[in-house]
Amino acid sequence: MADPKGFLTTDREVAKTRPVEERVKDWNEVYVPGSLLPIIGKQAGRCMDCGIPFCHNGCPLGNLIPEWNDYAWRGDWQAASERLHATNNFPEFTGRLCPAPCEAACVLGINQPPVTIKNVEVTIIDKAWEAGGVTPQPPERLSGKTVAVIGSGPAGLAAAQQLTRAGHTVAVYERADRIGGLLRYGIPEFKMEKRHINRRIEQMRAEGTKFRTGIEVGRDIDAADLRKRYDAVVIAAGSTTARDLPVPGRELKGIHQAMEYLPLANKVQEGDYVTSPISAEGKHVVVIGGGDTGADCVGTAHRQGALSVTQLEIMPRPGEERSENQPWPTFPLLYKVTSAHEEGGERLYSVSTTHFEGDEDGNVQFLHMVEVEFTGGRFEPKPGTEKKIPAQLVTLAMGFTGIDRTNGLVEQLGLELDARGNVARDADFATNVPGVFVAGDAGRGQSLIVWAIAEGRSAARAVDRYLTGASSLPAPIRPDDRALTV
Repeated sequence: MADPKGFLTTDREVAKTRPVEERVKDWNEVYVPGSLLPIIGKQAGRCMDCGIPFCHNGCPLGNLIPEWNDYAWRGDWQAASERLHATNNFPEFTGRLCPAPCEAACVLGINQPPVTIKNVEVTIIDKAWEAGGVTPQPPERLSGKTVAVIGSGPAGLAAAQQLTRAGHTVAVYERADRIGGLLRYGIPEFKMEKRHINRRIEQMRAEGTKFRTGIEVGRDIDAADLRKRYDAVVIAAGSTTARDLPVPGRELKGIHQAMEYLPLANKVQEGDYVTSPISAEGKHVVVIGGGDTGADCVGTAHRQGALSVTQLEIMPRPGEERSENQPWPTFPLLYKVTSAHEEGGERLYSVSTTHFEGDEDGNVQFLHMVEVEFTGGRFEPKPGTEKKIPAQLVTLAMGFTGIDRTNGLVEQLGLELDARGNVARDADFATNVPGVFVAGDAGRGQSLIVWAIAEGRSAARAVDRYLTGASSLPAPIRPDDRALTV
């Protein structure tokens, strides 16, 4: 145990963010560099080393949280890093991007603010990188087996790294021009600078993983032919079919899916464009969707110089404390103020878009909406609450409905889908096609980064066992495991 009285004597303190007026002028991460190190030891000391650490249940990776909290409190950063990497391939990703269901399940959180698990995690891994403690781990011998991984998001990268370290020859196929999937082009730079991805890719290259960018399986190469070339295939292509908004005026120019808008802003930071082809500069921006992707659009619009930013959500505003029907240790639906929301804009709840209005040139100019209430199992408009707001740029951030069906991947392999549009699989992450497995959002549906990494690790074990008859790789979850929610 760390500090036996830490949870009694130390208040929760989180990473400091840079002033709003400073950070909206650049695309760097919003946190003050180095601000965690002076406080993180005491914060780790708040961990009570519970007899039953429910943080393990909150996190699908099975992270050894009390153990690395103890090492961080003692200042043994190497041992903390070893414990961290024992269950997580990419803690610098999760420490920045995960909404931390582990903290929601922290026993201390029953009646106090929980341990700052995410902040401890990211400090440990950043210290490890700075000290040169994150090194390639190539296999001692090769198995002679080959594996193709389709998709380079967190699930695909985790599966690829695990299988490479097990001795298989792994090639990752990515349709974009750079590796990383939504980590690269869906997450804005101010949430995670892409240098964190780049150095992991270099580590994986040094271990032996091959990367093939700019190749969309199903369109650029036939998926069935790819299956013949490899001993096994892992589909980790994500859930990329965006939910649309079929209302009058949807065809107007200036209305875009979030994943059309956000990647272009990231490409500017990569040096591909001077300015984004879809920019919020000088425009009234409306973001439809109240989740993390919507918040990413809000923060991006601020940095591009939007005149105003309004975020719409059809659901009622959540409470600021746990409701009785979301008890500990479940992950509660709470009102969340992200760094993007701190930077300005307006958030409207319980509203639904009725139609868009454009100008004579076909450009969107206004969004018409109405307040709604949930009755009889559906959202019903409230008479007399109609309203219109200016909107020269609209982004749709309403989630995703399944794997991409337009590129031929599903049909060429003959994959079966489940009722939700995800690739169907059995208890071993295997599809109906022999030797083809599925991991991440492509099989689970839209989920969190920790679930994607856990899926990649678990699918890697299934593939390793399929190829060799046995496996010593860890498998933190089963395909039908679900988050600790109500």
